[in-house]
Amino acid sequence: MREDLLRLIGEELRLLRAEGLESISLTDETLRILERQPQPRRTQPAAAEPSNQPQEKIEVPQIKPEAPRPSPAAKKSKVDSSLANPPKIELPEGSKEEKWKWLRDRVLNCEVCQKHLNPEKQIVFGVGNLDADIFFCGEAPGADEETKGEPFVGKAGELLTGMIKAMGLKREEVYIGNIMNWRPQTGNSFGNRPPTDDEMAFCLPYLKAQIEVIQPKVIVAMGGTAAKGLLGTETKGQMGRLRGKWYEFSKTPMMITYHPSYLLHQESVASKRKVWEDLLAVMEHLEMEISEKQRNFFLAALRK
Repeated sequence: MREDLLRLIGEELRLLRAEGLESISLTDETLRILERQPQPRRTQPAAAEPSNQPQEKIEVPQIKPEAPRPSPAAKKSKVDSSLANPPKIELPEGSKEEKWKWLRDRVLNCEVCQKHLNPEKQIVFGVGNLDADIFFCGEAPGADEETKGEPFVGKAGELLTGMIKAMGLKREEVYIGNIMNWRPQTGNSFGNRPPTDDEMAFCLPYLKAQIEVIQPKVIVAMGGTAAKGLLGTETKGQMGRLRGKWYEFSKTPMMITYHPSYLLHQESVASKRKVWEDLLAVMEHLEMEISEKQRNFFLAALRK
């Protein structure tokens, strides 16, 4: 009975791992149930004839349980010390374009960034107007981004482009980047995982340097992971409380809102309206002209 239960649990865990799950949480009660050992029934051995012959000693091998295998991300974090020393960036003298090109070359040739790339993929650096008023910041590149080498070019990127257009702007008029310069490895050819604190801490100086070059008037942090990386505090399950409020990062006003990918999976009118209200607050902060249609017709503004 116990062996059948453990076999079923093992099969289920293998299926979850194949789907990209890195870890699970167990309650104390579940652990107690799994740790219970059935007591073997004791039977009274039959009386044996006394014998003067020496009894053969049988060695019973001890079976040691297999140690749990760490996830690729956990294994990397234990043996990889390259993330322990984030880069120190001192921008050279020159124009914005000269500084940006120097910084871009520095990131593209960063040995640590190259080391963490998925096979045959690219480092992703920010793109856009170097004189932009708005800096849209995500968390990490996805599969489309690491293939093309540009942030927000997948479905979430298409939605972000629509949101920017709804604000009365063009994608080329803003600046778009990520905290991370590479797509976090998962050990599989599919699926994504949030970057670790160490990964974000390593890449953060590169992001700060981009902000120093662009000198935007507002940063829009998209998603809980981006908010965590920029605020330096845990944000899991707190996006509803954090979004729609003003913060500051690198001496720049910052608005936190939901990530475009969240809207792709949470297609409720309420969620879209919240994001649009956050963008309206950014427009008001920048004293941009806001039409009645923009104020009232948020659903059409976010529709692809």
